[in-house]
Amino acid sequence: MATDAYKSAGVDVEAGYESVRLIKDDVKRTAIEGVIGGIGGFGGLFEIPKGYNEPVLVSGTDGVGTKLKIAFLMDKHDTIGQDCVAMCVNDVACSGAKPLFFLDYLAVGKNVPEKVAEIVKGVADGCVKAGCALVGGETAEMPGFYPEGEYDLAGFSVGVVEKSKITDGKNAKEGDKLIGIASSGIHSNGYSLVRKLFDLNGKNAKENLSEYSDKLGSTIGEALLTPTRIYVKPLLKLIDEIGINTVSHITGGGFIENVPRMLPVGLKAVIRKGTWDVLPIFDILREKGDIPEADMYNTFNMGIGMIVAVDAGKADDAVKCLEAAGEKAYIIGELAKGSKDVEIV
Repeated sequence: MATDAYKSAGVDVEAGYESVRLIKDDVKRTAIEGVIGGIGGFGGLFEIPKGYNEPVLVSGTDGVGTKLKIAFLMDKHDTIGQDCVAMCVNDVACSGAKPLFFLDYLAVGKNVPEKVAEIVKGVADGCVKAGCALVGGETAEMPGFYPEGEYDLAGFSVGVVEKSKITDGKNAKEGDKLIGIASSGIHSNGYSLVRKLFDLNGKNAKENLSEYSDKLGSTIGEALLTPTRIYVKPLLKLIDEIGINTVSHITGGGFIENVPRMLPVGLKAVIRKGTWDVLPIFDILREKGDIPEADMYNTFNMGIGMIVAVDAGKADDAVKCLEAAGEKAYIIGELAKGSKDVEIV
């Protein structure tokens, strides 16, 4: 049989079928209005929602990066999918768009159906949190390309926003207050440095991950695998109830790279240290590597996963709105005249 020949080359087609069977229930629970059909076709079908005069589609794609190495070492795969979803849908929401659907791409060295199901469960969890549908994906078994036990995970999301309501910074102005929404931890950026600082590239990696930290209230591994927070529903609630002028998702490049992306020409962001709780994991990283403060803000989110600018008179209401949605939020600075830059003072 051709299947047996393919299996002898390292690709188990039957395992692929079993993986699809195991993930069907998780895919089903992400279904929302607009989904047409189910998984199994050659393309995921989704109907553009009604009620938009000039609907604009907003897309985003990303992966998880070397955080996956932590999942391999701990043999824990049920949360990493949320990271993948979060990195895409949070970006889409920064345009004021509601994510509609998500597709994932999983490339494995060896298809172990139960492990694939764990990964996809995390993807489905993320989709439920974001309010979008998992309409399809691809699992590719690639022996000789990825080692057995390792994989890569990436994703793609599409959302929709009314053209007149796109959040693009055009309404940002001097005096706007900056609201920082707390992160859950490191999220999914900077892990090449993290792994170096915690010595996770050598023979003691598993032992180092299992070390308990009083500062963290968990093992190092548990803290490092904390999934990326999904801000979609709280952010869209804030847009609807209070209104925002511009927004930035704090990902790779930290504050220094991402905050200027939310600013129109002629404005700078002034961010005031001490106005929010920097998570203990960042203090530990800074101490371990003796990392200059500027480099920390240029690499990590430092406890703030998203920054929103609102009218000064709406700042307190914005914080209350986010807190009512289950987020920790802080007034962390303001916009001022300047050269499309960020000052951390």
